[in-house]
Amino acid sequence: MKAMVLEKTGQALQLVQRPAPLPDAGQVQVKVSACGVCRTDLHVVDGDLSEARLPIIPGHEIVGTISLLGEGVDNFQVGERVGIPWLGYSCGCCRYCESGAENLCDEPGFTGYQIDGGYAEFTVADARFCFALPGSQSDAESAPWLCAGLIGYRSLMMTGEDCQRLGIYGFGAAAHIVAQIARYQQREVYAFTSPGDIAAQKFALEMGASWAGDSDRAAPCELDAAIIFAPVGHLIPAALRAVRKGGIVVCGGIHMSDIPSFPYHILWGERVIRSVANLTRQDAQEFLELAPLIPLKTRIKEFPLEQANEALHALRSGKLTGAAVLRP
Repeated sequence: MKAMVLEKTGQALQLVQRPAPLPDAGQVQVKVSACGVCRTDLHVVDGDLSEARLPIIPGHEIVGTISLLGEGVDNFQVGERVGIPWLGYSCGCCRYCESGAENLCDEPGFTGYQIDGGYAEFTVADARFCFALPGSQSDAESAPWLCAGLIGYRSLMMTGEDCQRLGIYGFGAAAHIVAQIARYQQREVYAFTSPGDIAAQKFALEMGASWAGDSDRAAPCELDAAIIFAPVGHLIPAALRAVRKGGIVVCGGIHMSDIPSFPYHILWGERVIRSVANLTRQDAQEFLELAPLIPLKTRIKEFPLEQANEALHALRSGKLTGAAVLRP
């Protein structure tokens, strides 16, 4: 099979030929039809996340069809369409797993980070962490659901049920999915983009935002909560200034630049800053039931597998509107 492999952080991915991996007991082999390109992939490639198992095939927004079943797998059939997300394994026995917080597992395995991912023609995955994909949306359009959608959904749930006015900082793959969910839930969305990014602001309005503007501007009204998707630490003080007393600022990324010092009074009033770490299988089940009801639409740009480096560069440079998706 063809695969794009990260041999060393900070370097371009290499196109290689490998034997297709075979499933062990409890695993499935999946013929990849689409794999989204996530900002977390950039953090892995650039070395911002330091625990990658190298060499590694990146990619954790995987859609494909099951081509082989490992011993003991009885919840899927060959030919079934599935999605494979970032969380590829949890131990099941640490204090976090036992309390339902498997996203905080002490010994996890992450797809495209410690487990070979979807920048390839085939991959294998633990069947317990794969999900049947509902609806008629195409494989390529569904791929961003597996991280941008799932992490976005978890981030939105962290803002609370009484969040009516939601700010979103950084309007890319996750944000354009979250905006649609928020509008379905009859919340107002206020989008903050890089200063002068007119294309992203127009995109936000197309996705249902009530307002879109530069992130260095004050919010047009007091917000109940804000989600920060851009990996930019100085947006935390900006979001704190935008939310009301008791408001919540959710950091939805896995990596962020350093947070600058800020005056205590913008945190005072029982405002909350919290992070979102990974996802749980329960998040996936809830999100995948909700998505077809909206119905959720994703804006994508497709790249051949061999152009994975170009897709990563487009994401890094901010030239994408929506999500990049690789097609083997």
